[in-house]
Amino acid sequence: MTVLYPADVLGIVLWSVLILLLAGGVALALVASRQPTAERPGRHWLIVPVVVLVAIAIVFAAVGGWASVPGLGFRIAAIVLLLALGVVGGSPLVLVVLELAGSGAVPLGDHGGILVSEAGARGGAKAKDREILRGGMTIGYLERLAIIGAALAGQFAAVAIVVAVKGLGRFSELENSAARERFIIGTLVSLVWAAACVAPAVIGW
Repeated sequence: MTVLYPADVLGIVLWSVLILLLAGGVALALVASRQPTAERPGRHWLIVPVVVLVAIAIVFAAVGGWASVPGLGFRIAAIVLLLALGVVGGSPLVLVVLELAGSGAVPLGDHGGILVSEAGARGGAKAKDREILRGGMTIGYLERLAIIGAALAGQFAAVAIVVAVKGLGRFSELENSAARERFIIGTLVSLVWAAACVAPAVIGW
C-alpha cells in the first residue's frame, strides 16, 4: 500500500488547483476568442485574467514548482492546457494590445481581415473597400501551435522559419500603413504569448 506523506498530499492539492486554474483559463480564452458581431460585442478583454494566470505559472515553474509534480499525468495535463492557452489565447490578446495601441478602430471585414479604401477603376469613381489580412485568427492559431511545438522539441531556430513564412505570405498586403501596423503588433504579441505559455514547460524540463 502506498503511503502518502503530508508533502505528497500538499503537492497533489497544489497541482490539482493549478490544473483547474489552467482549465478555467482555457474556457475563458475560448469565450474571449469569439468574434464580435453587431449584436454581440467583443469579449477579448476577458483574456487579461488569463495573462495573469500564465504569469503565475511561469513564476511557479521558475521557483522549482515543477519538481513537486506528483505524477506524469499532472505534468502532461498541465502541458496540454498550456498549449491550448497558447494557441487560443493569442487572438484576443492581440485585439487587446491593438486597442491599447490605438489600432483597434480599423473597420473589420467579414473574413477576419481589415477594410481599406482604394480608388475606383476610373477617375472620379467612388472609392471601394477591399479586405486584406484575411484569416488572421486561423493563421495565428497555426503560428502559435508551430512555435510551441518547436519549443517543446527544443528546435528554437524554427521560430525564425515560422515568422519568415508568415512575412512572405503577407508581403503583398503590407502596402497599407494600417496593415503594416496590425501585422507587426499582431505578430510580436502572438510570438511573445506563445513563448510565455510554453515557458513553464521548458523551465520545468
